[in-house]
Amino acid sequence: MAWGKKKGRRKEPLFGLPAALADLRLTAADRVPGGEDKPKKSTKPSARRKSEDAGDEPPRERKAQAGRSGAKRRSKSGGGFGLGRLVYWGAVLGLWGMIAVIGVVIYVGAHLPPIQSLEIPKRPPTIQIVGIDGSMLAQRGEMAGANVSLQELPPYLPKAFIAIEDRRFYSHFGIDPVGILRALVTNVLHRGVSQGGSTLTQQLAKNLFLTQERTMARKLQEAELAIWLERKHSKNEILELYLNRVYFGSGAYGVEAAAQKYFGKSAKNVTVAEAAMLAGLVKSPSRLAPNRNPEGAEARAQIVLAAMADAKFITDAQAQASIGHPSYNVKPAGAGTVNYVADWIGEVLDDLVGQIDESIKVETTIDPKLQSVAEAAIIDELAAKSVKFNVSQGALVAMTPDGAVRAMVGGRNYSDSQYNRAVTAKRQPGSSFKPFVYLTALEQGLTPDTVRQDAPIEVKGWKPENYTHEYFGGVTLTQALAMSLNTVAIRLGLEVGPKNVVRTAHRLGISSKLEPNASIALGTSEVSVVELVGAYAPFANGGFAVAPHVVTRIRTLGGKLLYMRQPEERNPVIDPRYVGMMNTMMRETLISGTAKKAEIPGWPAAGKTGTSQDYRDAWFIGYTANLVTGVWLGNDDNSPTKKATGGGLPVEVWSRFMRTAHEGVPVAVLPNSQATWGLSNLAQAASQVSPPTATTAPGPAPASSGGYRPPPTRANVRPEAAAGLDGWLMDRLFGGNR
Repeated sequence: MAWGKKKGRRKEPLFGLPAALADLRLTAADRVPGGEDKPKKSTKPSARRKSEDAGDEPPRERKAQAGRSGAKRRSKSGGGFGLGRLVYWGAVLGLWGMIAVIGVVIYVGAHLPPIQSLEIPKRPPTIQIVGIDGSMLAQRGEMAGANVSLQELPPYLPKAFIAIEDRRFYSHFGIDPVGILRALVTNVLHRGVSQGGSTLTQQLAKNLFLTQERTMARKLQEAELAIWLERKHSKNEILELYLNRVYFGSGAYGVEAAAQKYFGKSAKNVTVAEAAMLAGLVKSPSRLAPNRNPEGAEARAQIVLAAMADAKFITDAQAQASIGHPSYNVKPAGAGTVNYVADWIGEVLDDLVGQIDESIKVETTIDPKLQSVAEAAIIDELAAKSVKFNVSQGALVAMTPDGAVRAMVGGRNYSDSQYNRAVTAKRQPGSSFKPFVYLTALEQGLTPDTVRQDAPIEVKGWKPENYTHEYFGGVTLTQALAMSLNTVAIRLGLEVGPKNVVRTAHRLGISSKLEPNASIALGTSEVSVVELVGAYAPFANGGFAVAPHVVTRIRTLGGKLLYMRQPEERNPVIDPRYVGMMNTMMRETLISGTAKKAEIPGWPAAGKTGTSQDYRDAWFIGYTANLVTGVWLGNDDNSPTKKATGGGLPVEVWSRFMRTAHEGVPVAVLPNSQATWGLSNLAQAASQVSPPTATTAPGPAPASSGGYRPPPTRANVRPEAAAGLDGWLMDRLFGGNR
């Protein structure tokens, strides 16, 4: 064996491609970390030999060079990995963020109406109620004023809203990122929500399409709709919509309604100070309404003025000059008892025009001056005497003889109670129901001079008494009605038949259910004030039925006629002869009977008082040829008063109202005066005249009509005319010494 020869297998030389690949080896650095697998041990001899051959020639220099080369590659690839991974993951996160935003937009949009179906909703319909002179009485609905254009408004009014609510209104696209960021920073610094980032467009979107709930979903919907509004409408259109739709508190929507409510003027005429106050209300309309919180409204207005000056919309001098000058102490139109009228109108509108889908104007028969007088009469009388007589409420209805309601008071204070005691409430009318009994008797052949006995009476165990617990024996029907004698009314009612009395009352206009029993003559069945007044109207108009009404015409705000009351056919319900008799009899009530305090200087008037059992209700229904007016006083819980009678408080309220209502009105006599029926019954009356009797002791009622009877001795009853045909005729024709 030659020297230097190594042990082991001889290594043959390699040439070509095998020689080039001989030095190529994989090192540990070239392997994927954690991916190394331990080689499986082989028991085959050939495998061991290969392993030994590979270990016979350890190329250390090549291994070292390979190690340095791998380190360099690792160094280069490591730097590239940091920047590349950052870009990669940034792109991934951005993509996922974009997907999330798109998903949220799709989710929020799915809960909105389809964009193509979105339209600016119509304003909720309002009902304007005006008086006979065209003046505004009240409004119903959301009290939205008429739409006003930007061109009609003073320039500082819309600028006041921009200054305080959305300074960047003309530069954003519906959402203001700068405003949102500013609000976010401000809220973080103040550790609370002290500033909002909503634009005017977002506020409009919320008012038009969304609810007022404070949720993230609603805010996202608001943002989407704001962008849609900006794409569909110009900036000026959006601003105009906003000013006409925003809520200003106290039921006022839009700048026109708010200006009318708080300042008593159109938005076209507001001052800088008033414009600032209106703009300030938007933040918290309920809390800052000047009719509720004038100090808070004024403080907020000063903030708005400062913002306007800072935005260069007004000068500092104008801002200073406007502080403390808004005239908000204005009584809003429609305040007070006229709202009872408005509620009554609301109840009948559906029958007149059906469903209301646009704003309307209702023209009424109400006289604003008479309405004010009626309100004052009720309120002042109750303020002065409610405690003394234990009377808490009152109602008044005044109508013309043809049924047109001129004034209605349904209670002493509408804000405390909206219950309409003139229309809805039904109470026992007491003796004010007796005219229907007497009219029925006249229609069955009796006359005002017919005599009936005033004496104790018993009906199946019931023993009604007169108010004074005294009796006057034989009295004429005129005397009995004027003195409101209960026993005579009951005798008459039984004589003519309770069912006939009920028919008479229904024929004249009473619509409530009436019980045809003996007590009907004393007004024990309940009726409302408005129907009882309407049933008295035929006495004032010559015997024709009327339907109490308050609406004459209904138009849209654009002028389209929806309803017009047609003249009613004059349907006679009382013979003219009996109208004259009843007017003569009820005139005596005001001259010598229970309503002597009722007086209208120069005017012939008639009527009847009424007091229900235990003094629970006090009534007076009186009329002239010009006006029929009824007054009721009592308590809502039907508790007794402290002896309040129809001839007391109701007569005082009635007289105060009627005296004012007849000022400057030409005097007119009641229809079918006493001379008419007096002459026509001259022969009959002459045959009935008899000398005066010496006594008036109670006794059985005469079977037929009697003539003259001596007057009852009660001091407040006016004596009859002198005995004999001449005296009777002079009294009936010329009124004697009345």
